[in-house]
Amino acid sequence: MAHRLDGKVAIVTGAGSRGPGLGNGKATAILFAREGARVLCVDLVRERAEETVGLIRAEGGTAEAFVADVTRAADCEAMVRAAVARWGGLDILHNNVGIESRKDLLETSEEEWDRVMAVDLKSVFLATRAAVPALIARGGGSVVCVSSVAALRGHGRTAYAAAKAGIIGFVRTVAVQLGPRGIRVNAIAPGRVWTPMVEDLGPEAREQRRRSAPLGTEGTAWDVAWGAVYLASDESRWVTGQVLVIDAGLTVTTP
Repeated sequence: MAHRLDGKVAIVTGAGSRGPGLGNGKATAILFAREGARVLCVDLVRERAEETVGLIRAEGGTAEAFVADVTRAADCEAMVRAAVARWGGLDILHNNVGIESRKDLLETSEEEWDRVMAVDLKSVFLATRAAVPALIARGGGSVVCVSSVAALRGHGRTAYAAAKAGIIGFVRTVAVQLGPRGIRVNAIAPGRVWTPMVEDLGPEAREQRRRSAPLGTEGTAWDVAWGAVYLASDESRWVTGQVLVIDAGLTVTTP
């Protein structure tokens, strides 16, 4: 443990995994705690949040579970109040909640479009807006939002790619607005990491994903989480409005 987040209070949304293994939020919550942060693990499903909290506490870290639907403003405001009440303030918000849609333009219904936009993009807006007063009260802080390489290159997943691109636009705009208040806002764009969200694709697709990028190795949630640690820590004190691409070189290849 390098204690890079000692004394900091963090909220991680989507801190549970929807199946066995590690999702990006779960891995990030664990690393935040290992680096010394006190972590509010937020998830729509209590059992998922509590599992992550249990793993953190088993290592001697500090964490609490909180159930919230981050597509609802009241829930986002409640999670911020919970963190402040429990630990006296807030320094880091990690926006990780997301769902996939693998449909192209003509296959995507209006209902599916609205659902993906609400979960993947609206949640980032609501959670960040709720967190800002608490971050200002601490003299500043860091907001990290999980986008995707789907936002950076042509992609068949229409609603998902559009929502993830929206996150990048949100990050760049809000970074300008909040910079004078000492709040840094950045995005992570993961490549084809293997997490429970894509487990159903099967072994053939898993191998294809591994071979698709120049490094030829499989990415995991830990790779994304280490990027989040950097952006949450004071090591990135002069970094804001940026997109940290973690993709084994995928986006420098031809689509």
